[in-house]
Amino acid sequence: KQWYQRRVRGEYRGEEWELDTTLEGHENEVKSVSWSRDGDYLASCSRDKSVWIWDVMEGGEYECASVLQVHTQDVKRVVWHPDEPTLVSASYDDTVKVFREFSDDWECVQSLVGHSSTVWSLSFNKSGDKFVTCSDDRTLRVWCRDEGKFTCKSTICGFHPRPIYDVSWGRYVATGCGDNAIRLFECHGSSLLLAHTELNAHAGDVNCVSWKGNLLASAGDDETVKIWSLDT
Repeated sequence: KQWYQRRVRGEYRGEEWELDTTLEGHENEVKSVSWSRDGDYLASCSRDKSVWIWDVMEGGEYECASVLQVHTQDVKRVVWHPDEPTLVSASYDDTVKVFREFSDDWECVQSLVGHSSTVWSLSFNKSGDKFVTCSDDRTLRVWCRDEGKFTCKSTICGFHPRPIYDVSWGRYVATGCGDNAIRLFECHGSSLLLAHTELNAHAGDVNCVSWKGNLLASAGDDETVKIWSLDT
């Protein structure tokens, strides 16, 4: 397998954008938003320690379905399960929360502990029976569903010398790290094996990584977005 990169610059191409709706309610910086796969829900999270779930109504209207205040610090990321109405959040309080709907109300059904510092991000595998979290503690954790509950099955440490700011599960599990590098891991059961390290992927922290097929997009403190392709 060979790994290539393409450097691109953003340009305005004349498309017309129109603001449809402004959703208000959070009392501090909103850090993340995420659509459910079926488009019925939008989730948001904030530095105000809350997670909001919005119902997407007919006619482009939005209605707040639930305000979930179970984190004790900033909430950094919200991500929906790929196939079902289950939401997972990652927080500065070192925990991961799992939310589901019961009787028209949303509840926290699990609080996952294990990381020793901020949990920056998470990503599900395609089937949704596993997800991976990344943390300021420089580790990855793989959480697997067992009898309806997610439990940590492996901790991957020793590969990242600085905080891991983002993770994306696609062909490989890709990580963006504060050491300017991108790393790719192969999944074997509940374990992750290092497959490739791209040193100096950016001239600064790698803040975000995102897969689409064989393409990986990355964003860095160096003011660039890079597109990497995996030639199989």
